[in-house]
This record gives sequence, structure tokens and C-alpha cells, in this order.
Amino acid sequence: MEAFITPGLVLSLVFVVIGIFIIAKGLVIVRQSEVMVIERLGSFNRVLESGVNIIIPFIERPRPITMIRYVRMGEDYHPVTSDETRIDRRETVMDFPGQPVVTTDNVTVKINGALYYQIIDPRRAVYEVANMSQAVEVLAKTTLRSVVGKMELDKLFESRSEVNNAIQAEMEEPASKWGVKLTRVEVQDISMPEEVEEAMRLQMAAERKRRATVTEAEGEKSAAIAMAQGQRESAILNAQGDKESAILRAQGEQESIRLVLSAMGDSEQNKQTVIGYLLGQSYIKVLPNMAKDGERIFVPYESSALLGSMGMFRELTGSPEDVVRQSLQRDGLRAGVLGSAADA
Repeated sequence: MEAFITPGLVLSLVFVVIGIFIIAKGLVIVRQSEVMVIERLGSFNRVLESGVNIIIPFIERPRPITMIRYVRMGEDYHPVTSDETRIDRRETVMDFPGQPVVTTDNVTVKINGALYYQIIDPRRAVYEVANMSQAVEVLAKTTLRSVVGKMELDKLFESRSEVNNAIQAEMEEPASKWGVKLTRVEVQDISMPEEVEEAMRLQMAAERKRRATVTEAEGEKSAAIAMAQGQRESAILNAQGDKESAILRAQGEQESIRLVLSAMGDSEQNKQTVIGYLLGQSYIKVLPNMAKDGERIFVPYESSALLGSMGMFRELTGSPEDVVRQSLQRDGLRAGVLGSAADA
């Protein structure tokens, strides 16, 4: 048995083991969306992409990158630092703890933000900055203070998207030097002192009350305008009705006078008699309304004369209505006689 174990065999086994070890150490499998920065004897050599790669052990080695991540435990954030040889090129979120910021109107608020970034150049991320994640975090905090410090508290709540865009725009240039691309910045929570929050609640209640008062006043104004327009249209229609009614009454009286005069004759004495009779009728119609206002009625002297004219008119010829009726009967009888003569 000892004859088979020779020094050459042992040496061969040693070389085989060393070869297997070298192959195992030199064979590197990089997963999808990951890269590795390889240094040869301390200087940059190449970047390994996803797939199977081979490096020279002890001569080539991956350069680690320092990453800081925050772990939330209740209300507190605890930083966790790690050195990673595999650089993740996917979009990464950095949820850093809230930062106190003073606004333009001297209100101190605490803002909790989230930063989304992506490593697009691993070589710059490793060699251009000592701690890439810490540099991005500090840059985000200082930029947040700078942007929010130019705004008032009310404007801050109204325009979160503007704050996010402003922070991202100011961070793009310095972050690009580190091979990092900022995809977006989000302001998550904004907390303020209790006295400021109470003042804002009172302001909001007062503003709602003011809006309700304005709305109620506008409603009353619209109702008053609509009522006035309705009264105006109603008055116009009533006036038009009174006008048409007066015109029709005048036309009726005119026709009545014409018939009476045509029946009695067109002499001046007959005209005066008819006019006196009509005026007397108007006085008689007005007397009941005059009696409503008091116990005594004072009749003008002209009224007594007109009433006497009416009595005289009735004694001589009867009422004007009777005169008109007799005139119409006489005209009808005359028409009947003429018609009979024509038939004969």
C-alpha cells in the first residue's frame, strides 16, 4: 500500500487541490442587476457584469462599497452600515428620519422624506466618493432645508409636488458626479408644534365660517334680485293690463256716446245734455266710495246741477239706454218695411 503513495502522487494531489481552490476562488457568478468593481493589485481593472466571470485570485479582488440603510423600530430609525462587494443597480429607496426645518415665517416643522436613487456608474460610485449612500443622504437633507426654508408653512402644505421637484432638480448635478441618478424625492410626513397645529385648526374653522357667511349672503342677494325682478315684471304686466282695460272702457264709452248722439241728434243742446248725464253717472258711482271714509258727504255744487240735468233728461226722453234701444228698434223696423216693399 505504501508503494502506491509516492512523493510524485502527493505532489500531484497538492497541485490538483490548489487548482480546484484557484478555480473556485476565480469563478465568480454575478446575478442579474448586480455588478462588481474589480481591482488588480490595488488599481481599477474592470467591472463584472451579470453572468459567469473569472478573476485571478490573490491578484484581482472586488472593491467593496459602503452602504448605509435605516431600519425603523417603532418611532426611531437606526442606521445599519455594511460593506458590499456586489453593487445593486436597481432603484433603491432611502427612508431617512425626519429633519427639523425652519420655514420663512419662522415655524419649525419636522419633515420625513424618502429618496429614490439608482447607481448607473459603479466605478464613480466607488472611487469618486468615500461613502456614496451617506453623501446622498446628507445632500438630500441639506437640499430639503434649503428648499423648505424659502417657503411659508401654508405654501408648504399646498405644494408638496413643487418641493419634491425642486429638491430633485438641485440634487441631480452633484449626484451625477458620483454615478448616481435620482429618480424622485417624496416628502412623506410634515409634523409641527401643537400650538401651531391648534392655530391652524382655528384658522381653518374661521375660514369655513367666512365661506358659509359669504355663500349665505350671495344666496340672499340672488333671492332679493329674483324677487325684485318678479315684482317688476308683475308691475309691468299689471300696468299693461290697466292700460288695455282703460282703452277698452274708453272705446266703449266713446261708442255709447256716439250711439246716443246719433239717436238724439247732433244739436249742441243734445250734446250738452248727454255730457251732463254721463258726468252725473260718474258722480253717482263715486258716491259709495266717498261714504266709506266718513259719516258725512259733501257734494260739490256742480254735482247738484249735473244730477238735476240727469233728472230732466230722464223726464224728457228717458235714459240714454232707452233712447239707443228705441233708435235701434226704429232702424230695424224701417229696414223691415223697405225689405217688404222691395219684395212686392
